[in-house]
Amino acid sequence: MTTIQQKINEVEAEMARTQKNKATETHLGILRCKVAKLKRELIENASKGGGGGMDGFEVGKTGDCRIGLVGFPSVGKSTLLSKLTGTFSRVSEFEFTTLTCVPGVFHYKGAKMQLLDLPGIIEGAKDNKGKGRQVIAVARTCDLILIILDATRPVAHKKVLENELEGFGIRLNKKKPQIIIKKKDKGGLGIIKQVNMTKLDEETINAICKEYKLVNADVYFQSDADAEDLIDVIEGNRRYVPCLYVLNKIDDITMEELEIMDKIPHYVPISGIKEWGFDDLLETMWEYLDLIRLYTKPKGEIPDYEKPVIVNRKFSKMEDFCNSLHKSIMSEFKHA
Repeated sequence: MTTIQQKINEVEAEMARTQKNKATETHLGILRCKVAKLKRELIENASKGGGGGMDGFEVGKTGDCRIGLVGFPSVGKSTLLSKLTGTFSRVSEFEFTTLTCVPGVFHYKGAKMQLLDLPGIIEGAKDNKGKGRQVIAVARTCDLILIILDATRPVAHKKVLENELEGFGIRLNKKKPQIIIKKKDKGGLGIIKQVNMTKLDEETINAICKEYKLVNADVYFQSDADAEDLIDVIEGNRRYVPCLYVLNKIDDITMEELEIMDKIPHYVPISGIKEWGFDDLLETMWEYLDLIRLYTKPKGEIPDYEKPVIVNRKFSKMEDFCNSLHKSIMSEFKHA
């Protein structure tokens, strides 16, 4: 019996064999649809298996945000967890020391932050090597991902980890494509381009929508999207997560090597053992989480500066703020 992963491999092999040009653009778009549908099955299966408390991988969400430590084995995730939270996660020179998800909590700027030390990802994690799909399913629940890189190991590890996470529907440091789909009862497919489109032609758009049985709808393009963007929006299960690349063990490399690494975007250099760069790491984490502190003020009294309410600047509404205080407040809410 052919597995889902074998089917994905077959379609991806066909994509690799197909020359990329104007004539094959529509065919490649259809193949990308098939891969996306098959990967959706993997995500759903992993969420049922890896995200439901199986084998100690999933832990309850607590605090104001959840941060996941992702990386190859023995890059220093357990050390970082121990230093920041005081939670003991077995540390060793040997690979695959951490076999389950280990949670810890630390406080920063009045926020309670949950840190998860996920088992070391290996290449092929999305194909479930080393229970990788369970690990990545938990990573999908995080508000921020820290990809921990070893400064003494090949920089190619960064690309491998990105591919594993991308293959599981996690979009790192990307914004959701500006594509709006409005379904309708009849009238066929309407394509409304509100910007100049350079990466996607109408034939490919029609083919992708047909593959998803999206025949009666208006599709509004508000950005210069490509085929992957359109598929992501139709699938609707992508996670757009901010990511920091934490370059650990900088005490083991030269200043010249560090300057080369400094060209990597979204990166913070640290030494977990010597606690170098921790202040910069915490401040950058706060910035990428985009959290703000709101101070409540009882009538006729000074604001309570001891216990701020933490909300996300981009996604929080007044209703979220009120509900975080008490669910009865919204029923009496008048204006703000």
